[in-house]
Amino acid sequence: MEQIQALYNYIGEFHLISIVIRAFCAVIAGGIIGSERGRHGSAAGFRTHILVCLGGAMTALISLFANTVYGGMEGDILRMSASVVSGIGFLGAGIILVRNNNTIAGLTTAAGMWVTATIGVAFGFGFYFGGLLATVICVVNAALLTKLEHKRLREKHFYVEINNIDRIPDILDQIENVLKEDVFIGPVPAKSGIVGNVGFEVTTSNSNNYAEMRQALNQIEGVCYVVSG
Repeated sequence: MEQIQALYNYIGEFHLISIVIRAFCAVIAGGIIGSERGRHGSAAGFRTHILVCLGGAMTALISLFANTVYGGMEGDILRMSASVVSGIGFLGAGIILVRNNNTIAGLTTAAGMWVTATIGVAFGFGFYFGGLLATVICVVNAALLTKLEHKRLREKHFYVEINNIDRIPDILDQIENVLKEDVFIGPVPAKSGIVGNVGFEVTTSNSNNYAEMRQALNQIEGVCYVVSG
């Protein structure tokens, strides 16, 4: 344990070997994050993340070098690295796009670039644990949470109103048979306000388009109407 602590203290000092280790850690971290983002079709991939992370590390190393060589000089050695936090926004702005359907794309990639730059700054200042922790979180976010988000975005929602209370169990079975994939049905108050009617919120991950599924649900006996939600 003492040897590990001594090694950590050694690479925490500012000398030639620690400079190489910090730059190398920044390249590895940027490469891992960029590789995972590129695998999911991100506009900024492997090489871009490496450059951003290395650039962040270099600003920290330059600040430390200047402070070491010109020790005692007035000013804040963190100022150069602080500019990375705001400066990376210009790079992120070039990634964010507004599509024809008024949806915004590239926000996650831009945020990832910003985090990658700060990881580089962390390694540059010798904050290895923080840089490693942030790298792991970024990879988990890209690998696991992206899949969960895509699954959520694929979900389709319907409001179905039924006017035959006696046949509700049978109608719900038919709805599940029509939609087939990952169907969730929950009761809600009838939006029509008609006494005796019962409403249901239906969620499915079925890949068919809304029109086809809505038409199939409308054909079920006992269903008054179906609204896409």
